[in-house]
Amino acid sequence: MLRSFTSKRSLQSLLHHHHRRCRQNPQFPIFNPRLFSSSPGPPSSDAELRKYIGYTLLVLGSAAATYYSFPFSENARDKKAQLFRYAPLPDDLHTVTNWSGTHEVRTRTFLQPESIEELEGIVKEANVRKHKIRPVGSGLSPNGIGLTRAGMVNLALMDKVLSVDKEKKRVTVQAGIRVQQLVDEIKEFGITLQNFASIREQQIGGIVQVGAHGTGARLPPIDEQVISMKLVTPAKGTIEISKEKDPELFYLARCGLGGLGVVAEVTLQCVERQELVEHTFLSNMKDIKKNHKKFLSENKHVKYLYFPYTDAVVVVTCNPMSKRKGPPKNKPKYTTEEALQHVRDLYLESLTNYRGQVTDSGSPDEPEIVELSFTELRDKLLAMDPLNKEHVIKVNKAEAEYWRKSEGYRVGWSDEILGFDCGGHQWVSETCFPAGTLSKPSMKDLEYIEELMQLIEKESVPAPAPIEQRWTASSKSRMSPAYSSADDDIFSWVGIIMYLPTMDARQRRQITEEFFHYRHMTQAQLWDHYSAFEHWAKIEVPKDKEELAALQARLKKKFPVDAYNQARKELDPNRILSNNMLEKLFPSSEAV
Repeated sequence: MLRSFTSKRSLQSLLHHHHRRCRQNPQFPIFNPRLFSSSPGPPSSDAELRKYIGYTLLVLGSAAATYYSFPFSENARDKKAQLFRYAPLPDDLHTVTNWSGTHEVRTRTFLQPESIEELEGIVKEANVRKHKIRPVGSGLSPNGIGLTRAGMVNLALMDKVLSVDKEKKRVTVQAGIRVQQLVDEIKEFGITLQNFASIREQQIGGIVQVGAHGTGARLPPIDEQVISMKLVTPAKGTIEISKEKDPELFYLARCGLGGLGVVAEVTLQCVERQELVEHTFLSNMKDIKKNHKKFLSENKHVKYLYFPYTDAVVVVTCNPMSKRKGPPKNKPKYTTEEALQHVRDLYLESLTNYRGQVTDSGSPDEPEIVELSFTELRDKLLAMDPLNKEHVIKVNKAEAEYWRKSEGYRVGWSDEILGFDCGGHQWVSETCFPAGTLSKPSMKDLEYIEELMQLIEKESVPAPAPIEQRWTASSKSRMSPAYSSADDDIFSWVGIIMYLPTMDARQRRQITEEFFHYRHMTQAQLWDHYSAFEHWAKIEVPKDKEELAALQARLKKKFPVDAYNQARKELDPNRILSNNMLEKLFPSSEAV
């Protein structure tokens, strides 16, 4: 009964939507029963008119019944590649999409306070009304961990530097300040952040809450830079926490996933601002094995980029510039134009081969090609045939050639050098696992990569490049994937990827299905063997009940889930800061 009522109401909405579109666009045909008539003239009688109207309503009714019977998941409408929408969206509905283009929600409640007092009022009122206001930062998490339809609070307008202690190299900021903005404002004091993730648009509150990281076996994830925090909590108001005042809560909340309070202010330990020398060169797995321990121990920052179906490995190291030696004298062998030429040639060749099938790749006009960056060219290449393994292999080889011709040195400040152009819309899965100690690496990190590459080839996965591998020291934050009580422990982070280079809904859905198949294979073959756990900003909640139960049990072995849930119960008893993801990953004992 309820289902038929819903269908009827939606039919009315769809017809209303149809007529609204007709008024807005005269080329959109208004519904007319004559369109279904086999004769050119009008119906000869009222009975015939009623017959045609009946046929029309039958067709619309069947379409609606098919739509509502189709087994979409509950959150299907919240995916970027959606096929259907209901009635026109109300004017007061906010649409929030994450940076990766993989998750989207619509909500009427999207609050942006301008002060901590205003934030306190918002949290207090929401708690009284039991209305959700999930904290969301810049929306950079590929899994949309900060999103919920029920309501969100964003601190983008709370973005001030509050104080700088030049001697101690510490800075206190409002949590909505973006990483690049913070770095720009404190550089006059000669200090900067110790490490950076790939992108600079993160809000500080978000980047520390999900356990984000840069690279460097001596450098911990970014949450370790936090000295103290102000949390605005639903049950206890604003509390200031540090390892001196409340170490247990501090080490839980520092990487608290936004579930213990809205992070309002953060004090960060910074370092002296230095220029870095970046060295990029092409290697292979045989040489990497030979030099791996040296690369980890002798470089402040190091990462590897792997290219499936090739033996190419790009090594990128970054170290402070020697005041004695100055910048390197080496000149690059190739210009940027020469490095891009091979990729451009493949693009033109592929345009010819796929002519008539290409939808998003643009035209082959020479001026346009010249203006495209490498990542834009790669997106256009992949869009031609993203799931064709042979085509993806060609793109991977072209990318390896691009990096070979990009070998050389670059000098700049850390916030300029440590960034990485990740490309456009994409699915990402990144795991973190122990890799021994700095003094004695286990080499498990390279074994993981070798097994991963073998798996890709065995299963013929159309896996694009790069597979990125980075390292960090351990974190004392209990919810960090890199948590360890030992200072010398190191962790490796490995990210696999599939790009979404097209806005075609069907193709995006196919890529999504292939990516989750790819991810599932790595999970089944590698995660348990290497004690690997996904980055909190990239973990996805399984729809299958058995898979979800297995994930919950697995997380409970690694993380202090009971202590985390107890802290949530004390600080946010009405779960106003939570969302479906947190409830699924960390169900309370009562829910279980």
